[in-house]
Amino acid sequence: MMVLSPSSQRVVDAARAAGLEIEVREFPEGTRAAEDAARAIGVSVGQIVKSLIFMADGHPVLCLVSGLNRVHGDRLSVVTGASQVRRASADEVERASGFAIGGVPPLGHAQRLPVYCDRDLLSFDVVWAAAGTPRAVFSVQPQALVQACRATVADLKEEA
Repeated sequence: MMVLSPSSQRVVDAARAAGLEIEVREFPEGTRAAEDAARAIGVSVGQIVKSLIFMADGHPVLCLVSGLNRVHGDRLSVVTGASQVRRASADEVERASGFAIGGVPPLGHAQRLPVYCDRDLLSFDVVWAAAGTPRAVFSVQPQALVQACRATVADLKEEA
């Protein structure tokens, strides 16, 4: 059995507390970017969950987005009710989540964050999300992830 890093163990424990059993897999080549993760795992980029933190009127919110998509700021403003939305800085991400960019998971954060899931993720049978480090990921059914994270499903993607 693989010994997990403290960060990955925190994700496993948070998932279990939310009623989700996950198995962390590590890839030495890294899974920091969606394209890297998809290549390492052998899935489409769309199946990679990007866990992105934004600041909505100065408060951190988490967006779970398909690896193919970008978050549309105006759409996020509407669903959060915030007048100002911007991507969080690396320091803000780490303060809010307890994880560094490249390994931010969808759950197990340093503080309870409002979570918004882009509807596109629900089109897949299985998606893969970061598990606390730039080399660790886990697979999950998107609907189970939404439930475990208590996420609000919304149309967040930027149209091409």
